[in-house]
Amino acid sequence: MIRNRLAVAVVLAISIPSVLLAVEVQQAGKVNRIGFLRFGQIPPTYLEGFRQGLRELGYLEGRNIIIEYGLAQSTAQIPDVAAELVRRKVDVLVASGTPSVLPAKNATSTIPVMFVAAIDPVAMGVVASLARPGGNVTGLSAVHADLTGKRLQLLRELLPKLSGMAFLVRATSPATAQYVKEAELAARTLGVQLRVLAVRDSSDFEGAFSEARDANALLVVDDAVMTAHRTQIAELALRNRQPTMYGLSEMVEAGGLISYGPHYGDLYRRAAMHVHKILKGAKPADLPVEQPTKFELVINLKTAKALGLTIPQSLLLRADEAIE
Repeated sequence: MIRNRLAVAVVLAISIPSVLLAVEVQQAGKVNRIGFLRFGQIPPTYLEGFRQGLRELGYLEGRNIIIEYGLAQSTAQIPDVAAELVRRKVDVLVASGTPSVLPAKNATSTIPVMFVAAIDPVAMGVVASLARPGGNVTGLSAVHADLTGKRLQLLRELLPKLSGMAFLVRATSPATAQYVKEAELAARTLGVQLRVLAVRDSSDFEGAFSEARDANALLVVDDAVMTAHRTQIAELALRNRQPTMYGLSEMVEAGGLISYGPHYGDLYRRAAMHVHKILKGAKPADLPVEQPTKFELVINLKTAKALGLTIPQSLLLRADEAIE
């Protein structure tokens, strides 16, 4: 069954509840303020994981911590939203999702930045190394060396006759080149033809799916922009009868077929520990960047039926969740 997820109502730069909480606790002395930067609405799993981690460490919103939500409505707005959070003098800036990482880093050289994103921070020049980040940036990367290859292997298991596939990426993402390189290597290893489809924004989705019709399957890159438009992508995949693999379970819960990737709720829960260490005086330069340790395979059986696919028993037995 689909996990229940609470909707989160937020506005650009700062949420109204944060203002009210600030008034409520202003007499209580020092209150730590966390800036949360992201494109689009925060998936409820991410936010609940983050809040759970904070609660486990003794932080309660409205008592000793306030979260200010900076939610850009387009990727072009992210730098301005990051700058607004910096002006509010938050104690730590959380960059949620790949599109937020570089804008957060560029917005400040003094406020600690903690990211949770599907990005290789070393390859992108965000940190000097995973063990010793240097500067004022650290965090958790959702990148794992074998993830793309594993996703293609799962697609081959689902579609034994898989010979050609398309890869939907975001043209302006700093992580795109890395993802494409990994996908091309995995495709060559499996003897599968790969076609890369780069989109700028959601207005390009329909055209990309039309181009992908000749492929046996579609792989969608991990990216906050894709996540924000997950329902549209799932509907297009179904309309074009395109078996589609994702990296996030949220995409499958929105109607996508199958996903394999890090458990993002767990990543955001662990992110709270980084924030805690920073608030207690640790320097981002000295906090190693963490990588995912928990992965999940999620399959939407309703979507499989609509596509006329029978999920192999071997996949069903390994699935962490089968949505009916």
